[in-house]
Amino acid sequence: MINLFLFCRAGYEKDCAAEIQVRAAELDIGGFVKTNTNDAYVIFQCFQAGDAEVLAKNISLDSLIFARQMFAAKELLKGLPEQDRIGPIVEALTQVNKAGELRVETPDTNEAKELSNFCRKFTVPLRQALKKSGTLLEKENPKRPIIHVCFVASGQAYVGYSLSNNSSPYFMGIPRLKIAADAPSRSTLKLDEAFIHFIPKEEQETRLSSGMKAVDLGACPGGWTYQLVRRGMFVAAVDNGPMDQGLMDTGQVKHYQADGFRFEPPRKNITWLVCDMIEKPSRVAELIEAWAINGWFKESIFNLKLPMKARYKEVSTILETMAEILKENGVDDFSIAAKHLYHDRDEVTVHLCLRPSQPW
Repeated sequence: MINLFLFCRAGYEKDCAAEIQVRAAELDIGGFVKTNTNDAYVIFQCFQAGDAEVLAKNISLDSLIFARQMFAAKELLKGLPEQDRIGPIVEALTQVNKAGELRVETPDTNEAKELSNFCRKFTVPLRQALKKSGTLLEKENPKRPIIHVCFVASGQAYVGYSLSNNSSPYFMGIPRLKIAADAPSRSTLKLDEAFIHFIPKEEQETRLSSGMKAVDLGACPGGWTYQLVRRGMFVAAVDNGPMDQGLMDTGQVKHYQADGFRFEPPRKNITWLVCDMIEKPSRVAELIEAWAINGWFKESIFNLKLPMKARYKEVSTILETMAEILKENGVDDFSIAAKHLYHDRDEVTVHLCLRPSQPW
């Protein structure tokens, strides 16, 4: 296959494109990007057939900041006839053998979502045809490749596959989370998604456990504090504004009316530091660096508000600088990961883990 198809947020196509160009060059794979503003996807077309599979295998999806999902794809199938859309798709997938799952998707735009009902109905007969051809196994298998059929317009689709060990578990890379009725704000979903994304499911019981101490900088009204409290943590909520009374009534929250940039925790046995302050990204990064150098937490999740232009370059520079500063100050054992999550908007969520090599 010659194309790498990448889902992203509408409006962030240039950032996703800039990132995949850099990552492909690191693997000495040539190609060019094809995308339009607000399409919510990017195509990286390789110069050599088969290179898309190399990219899909060797670039970790989790390491990409702006891509939600990716798959190796054929050239765009155009003009799929209404009387037989299935035939051309099955033929295009002949090189895929015994896949374990089928996903019929659309980009995350209002225009594409109009095809959602069609996609749901189309999935059943397409699945039957792919099973009959041997492209798809009779029963779903989470260890086998995932077939993607992404309709970008009526009668137009990209088809291909992703590897099950390097793919989002969600259709279009979008987790479906519901906001709790008693949550103070919708921002709570950002931290909920971040925990799901950055902390493996099998480790959440030990790394997000009841009784842990946490600090939320810029906490009010308490959207992020809510996620810490519901996991049984005790939270120092730092903000000059008012906190949600329901959170205060839990007895798990102590409100410090202070500037998050000047606050120093009275006790240093903090497991989680979280921060979602509306500030320049470089200033937030410097704050997290200072806490890390002082050894005041084990893990941190924080948001970097993005500039209007050169967003990939800005985030990359900040993360590279953070890594350099930590090393220069004797913090050698750490990991940094960043993702433009579904519930983020003009921001990127970063996870910094100190001493990740140590068992929990």
